[in-house]
Amino acid sequence: MRRLPALLLLLLLPLAPASARWEGSPTLERIAAAGEVRVGLSGDYKPFSWEEPEGHFEGLDVDLAEALAADLDARLVIVRTSWPTLMEDLASDKFDIAMGGISITEARAAAAFFSDPILTDGKAPIARCEDAKRFQTLAEIDRDGVTVIVNPGGTNEQFARANISRATLILHTDNATIFEEIVEGRADVMMTDAIETRIMAREHPELCAINPDRPFTRAEKAYLLPQDEVFKTRVDDWLGRLEAIGALQQIVRKWVE
Repeated sequence: MRRLPALLLLLLLPLAPASARWEGSPTLERIAAAGEVRVGLSGDYKPFSWEEPEGHFEGLDVDLAEALAADLDARLVIVRTSWPTLMEDLASDKFDIAMGGISITEARAAAAFFSDPILTDGKAPIARCEDAKRFQTLAEIDRDGVTVIVNPGGTNEQFARANISRATLILHTDNATIFEEIVEGRADVMMTDAIETRIMAREHPELCAINPDRPFTRAEKAYLLPQDEVFKTRVDDWLGRLEAIGALQQIVRKWVE
């Protein structure tokens, strides 16, 4: 486990000003009354969050969820969500904030708020290393005889459906095992966030991240919030203080580099 103790982050983080009691926020009032902050995580997207076989969660946003809970003086409760049910779970009040590598999209922003972005990424291919030269461009990927695999319900599926018309597109519901489908030859290529292609290429030596520094798209990652202006301000304030002391950058580097 490479997790930074939340207590250490709390000690490093300057305290919020006394005026920042953030009254008038239904979300913060619920957190204060319950003594807990509920964080939605998919648990299937490295390096942001994944669920270990023992049942505990690891990742960049697990560290940050612990830091947020400490900053709010609340207990962290991780709520399992999924990409297909993410927005429905938010609307159903299953969590107070969702983390875990969520891309800002117009559709999501129409129904929720987002925090300030924590990083920028984009869609890039990953394939068996022996095939990497074949899949440098979208035109080379979208050809007869190519099998593209994608996990359903999120921006990966949206991107694939918008750009794949000739290749065969298959859905694989378990994001934790999807890369093994490429290794075993049951699929040829997947397009996902460049940050994930780098991680998966390290975990699977048979796979190569293709041009992760030149992704097909650009999108910002942020935290998904209910439409609660005061709570958004509180989360953005916390992120700003983390960034000001270099703690945000430290956590990102720990899990990505």
